[in-house]
Amino acid sequence: MNMRYSTQFPSLQSHVDEAEWQARKDLAACYRLMDRYGMTDMIYNHITAQIPGKPNHLLINLYGLLYKEITASSLVDIDYDGNVCRKPDTDYGINKSGYVIHGCIHRARPDVHCVIHTHTRAGMAVSAMREGLLPITQTASRFHGHIAYHEFEGPAVDLAEQERLVADLGTHNAMILRNHGLLVCGASIAQAFNLMYQLEMACRTQVDAMAAGIDQVRLPDERVLERSAHLYQPGTRRPYGELEWHAMLRLLDAEPGGYPPYTR
Repeated sequence: MNMRYSTQFPSLQSHVDEAEWQARKDLAACYRLMDRYGMTDMIYNHITAQIPGKPNHLLINLYGLLYKEITASSLVDIDYDGNVCRKPDTDYGINKSGYVIHGCIHRARPDVHCVIHTHTRAGMAVSAMREGLLPITQTASRFHGHIAYHEFEGPAVDLAEQERLVADLGTHNAMILRNHGLLVCGASIAQAFNLMYQLEMACRTQVDAMAAGIDQVRLPDERVLERSAHLYQPGTRRPYGELEWHAMLRLLDAEPGGYPPYTR
């Protein structure tokens, strides 16, 4: 193999501060968990996270690595406009769509620390349905009145689309990109991962249920849906996604080797 395309990278732990190193480990774990739960698309898609103490700086994956190959030291430091500030010594670069979609959301939403975008089979299927996401399960009910939609404009390489992406997302933390896929954002990596997991499960369940025909799908009462959606909003009952995150890290730590640990 050409060593310029190696997936082995020297550790950055001694070259960044403790807060950034923790963010790198958490983001690498998120990439591994997305792979673990079948929410990947070969080398495509992105998860970004703010770098603590570095305004306008994000961490993003190298374009060419599988999600299960990503480590804390392989992540790239970019600014909101996609300029590379620090990356491993490799011929891998970054995908323009990563900062076109993610950069504008981070810039417009100071409350957002992490953005996840996917092209899963179920997410793409629901994105192509006229009805969009239906609140037909408890899992899906959390998104009732709390999900945005953005019309398909082709591959996300046009900077002009950023304004429309931000406007369509508004104050929501979940969005369906019509005929494209899914997007979520959160105040932490843990929150964003939990939200994407739930959105993906809602989409998978909808695809399964609609196999019997839309006329066979039953919607809960509107008052029940509104109350259910409220109870699932961050801060309503407990810190959103944080309890689950520690369990997810234990899951990763227990997996056998084969790839460099995400903490490397």
